[in-house]
Amino acid sequence: MTSFGLSREAAWDLLCEWTQSEALRRHALGVEAAMRAMATKYDEDPGLWGITGLLHDFDYERYPQAPEHAAKGAEVLRSLGYPEEMVTAILGHASYTGVARETLLAKSLFACDELTGFLFACAYVQPDKKVAAVKPESARKKLKDKSFARGVNREDIAAGVQDLGLDLLEHITFVRDALVVQAGALGL
Repeated sequence: MTSFGLSREAAWDLLCEWTQSEALRRHALGVEAAMRAMATKYDEDPGLWGITGLLHDFDYERYPQAPEHAAKGAEVLRSLGYPEEMVTAILGHASYTGVARETLLAKSLFACDELTGFLFACAYVQPDKKVAAVKPESARKKLKDKSFARGVNREDIAAGVQDLGLDLLEHITFVRDALVVQAGALGL
């Protein structure tokens, strides 16, 4: 049970109920890992932060288009009693909602989401498909190649690190290292 009274197991069950894609589930696990690491870095609640990362896209398969994505999920999360801080952060990870990212939780989710997807793509092109083989300098260089991982929003990555006052290379390294810790569960 987390500090806010909801279990990680219940969050996982909700994700699995709404998300059939293994790739999207792995993405959720990756963002969860990055968010737990961010919580530790900022001396915050890893349970709250991790579940925020785990559930940030849980409604995506049913509502993949703006403005439904994130908004529909927020309704469900509120009805289930998830904390408003979490719901607001999840709404803020989708810029088109207009929800400002004012908390450290919301800013961190935004800074980790697209970068996690990008680092997965970097791992998939490694000979061994391992995230541990991704060199942060190489990943930073690949960010400039718009044809690589075309679906990743580079502007969101840049805005995320800027909002937190982070160095891009340090953040890439930090998130990559968080993914390495969970590489087995992520298939990386």
